[in-house]
Amino acid sequence: MSQLLVEYPFTHSPACSNPLARGADGVLRYGNLTPALTELLDLQVHAFASREAVVELGGPRLTYRELWHSASRIAGGLQEHGVGYGDRVAIHMPAGVRWVQAFLGALLSGAVPVLVHDGLPARVAEQVIADSSADFVLGRGARGGEVELPDGAAFIDDGAALNDLALLCYTSGTRKGVELTNENLLSAVRSVVAALDLPTDGVRNLVLPPLAHASGCVDQLLPTFAVGGTVVLAPEGRGLAEAIVAERVDMVSGTPRVFAGLLPELAALRADGVPTEGISRVSSAGHAERTPGDLAAALREAFPSARHWSVWGATETSGIGLAVDDTETPADAGRVLGFAFGGTELALWGPKAAAGHGELLCRGPNVTRRYWNDPETTADRFTGSWFHTGDQVSIDDHGLVRREIA
Repeated sequence: MSQLLVEYPFTHSPACSNPLARGADGVLRYGNLTPALTELLDLQVHAFASREAVVELGGPRLTYRELWHSASRIAGGLQEHGVGYGDRVAIHMPAGVRWVQAFLGALLSGAVPVLVHDGLPARVAEQVIADSSADFVLGRGARGGEVELPDGAAFIDDGAALNDLALLCYTSGTRKGVELTNENLLSAVRSVVAALDLPTDGVRNLVLPPLAHASGCVDQLLPTFAVGGTVVLAPEGRGLAEAIVAERVDMVSGTPRVFAGLLPELAALRADGVPTEGISRVSSAGHAERTPGDLAAALREAFPSARHWSVWGATETSGIGLAVDDTETPADAGRVLGFAFGGTELALWGPKAAAGHGELLCRGPNVTRRYWNDPETTADRFTGSWFHTGDQVSIDDHGLVRREIA
């Protein structure tokens, strides 16, 4: 049977109030983005200089002014080591304030951060770093120990543009390098802020996903900074109750896998009298995994006053693409992926595409253009501007996407 590509109109979006216009390539794009991610962050630093930007439970805490200053000194140190515009800088260290400083320092130097998950086996991490042709590695010494971050005269490179490569993020399964431009990142940030209705009055977001994944860095860290909020980090997921109470957390973000590992602690929160009514938002994000009904119910019980969102996305889509309100979970919650949002458009590929069944394809301002140094995989995974996700789904008349059961 012949393969069909059937487009599904952009009909449902929590971010529909944002200015989106179709470009010459047919892709919906935001019309008023800042030229680069660093410029957006610089604006927020000046607007919220004295607010706490990042807090590590049991560790350091930095205001926006302090974080920006320390990151600019790391950028200056990288410059003194010969790192310049477009060079790749691998970030390979545990999640924490130091990770955020290193990531922003690489950005401010004009380099492209390469996210290397600290939990990878040493051999795999070395392969990722080698594949990226990293010019510098922040965080790990030759024998795996921590090294000092570069330190020099404060420096901020402001020459980036929307189409410039801004981040190199590797997929969890195939370890393919995904090129994300400033436009990809800024579009994803704009979409998440709108979809989750993030306020600018100082949201305090407990970010549990790995920062080296798109779901942690692109979809939680950066949107929180974009609204002048505080990112609260609890290394290895410890101290959930302590973070909620001591850090006045009002938003909790995780992946289904992270939340599943915290089920005993989640169950104990209410039983131990931990006041969780102040949590107004819970965001669960993932690609291969989806929040099952029992986990969604446990999250609702632990955080009864919160709005519960489940976000689906791949690294290639900047970690976003579909979202659904999990405040009330349908009977087939394990299959529901959500509605398209933030300029993401959908298509189906396959012989049954016209009947609403097939492989899910995505395009949008958040979708990568190509894989790093891999034209063969790029050609295989893209049909024009459409990215082949590899997921077999169905799309109903309302635009709701469900994963097909094999």
